[in-house]
Amino acid sequence: MSTLKIERDSRGVVLVAFNRPAVHNAFDEAMIREVIETFRDLGQDETVRVIILGAEGKSFCAGADLNWMHRAAEYDADKNREDAGELALMLNAIYACPKPVIARVQGNAFGGGVGVVAAADLAIGVSDVSFSLSEVKLGIIPAVISPYVIEAIGTNNARRYFLTAERFSGSEAYRLGLLNELASSEEAMDEQIAIWCNALLANGPKAIEAAKNLIQAVSQKPIEDELIEDTVERIAQIRVTPEAKEGIRAFLERRKPGWVKE
Repeated sequence: MSTLKIERDSRGVVLVAFNRPAVHNAFDEAMIREVIETFRDLGQDETVRVIILGAEGKSFCAGADLNWMHRAAEYDADKNREDAGELALMLNAIYACPKPVIARVQGNAFGGGVGVVAAADLAIGVSDVSFSLSEVKLGIIPAVISPYVIEAIGTNNARRYFLTAERFSGSEAYRLGLLNELASSEEAMDEQIAIWCNALLANGPKAIEAAKNLIQAVSQKPIEDELIEDTVERIAQIRVTPEAKEGIRAFLERRKPGWVKE
């Protein structure tokens, strides 16, 4: 990988770090494609338990690379549609990844970088970082990232920050729900990430995957017969899996389940 740095430990925790610090980890065609491939591969890897999405350098992600945007400005509508489609695939590769994804936001996140944070399952940032949905300043809109950002911060907050493009702090990102936790330093951030990793590693890997899928299936849906029947079917199906049987048996026998490494 030329745009990403990837490290993994013996527990199955993988760090995927944006590695274009000279351009504040702005993404271009190559980086988008590498993120898609990486998350698809890690999502299918049975040895991977948790993915931490971070960045090298001072910024988390400045959004789209200016040179890439300059090239896109010369594209026709069909080529721009194809280009935007790749960005959409990147965000969805993060959002729909079967493994839990933790965004480690050590620096500023602008434009599409905010979309990346919103696409993760858990996100933590240092209090002094800045965020901005800055697209309208360039005469464009945050279209492809909007489903993830609006899900994270809500419609009313999106109206403000999509339209004003004003910067907001880590504290405001926490208040909005974009960040799950706010840290006073990178060291404190890594301590909280370690707590999350330990909690995730104690849980059934297939159950986590099913829980992620459940959230996406149930969120914002009316509680009607079809939804109720779907949730009944989901619990009925997962109860008979080997992982569920092992988890319940381990609880009753007062021991750790087989997926927990000593």
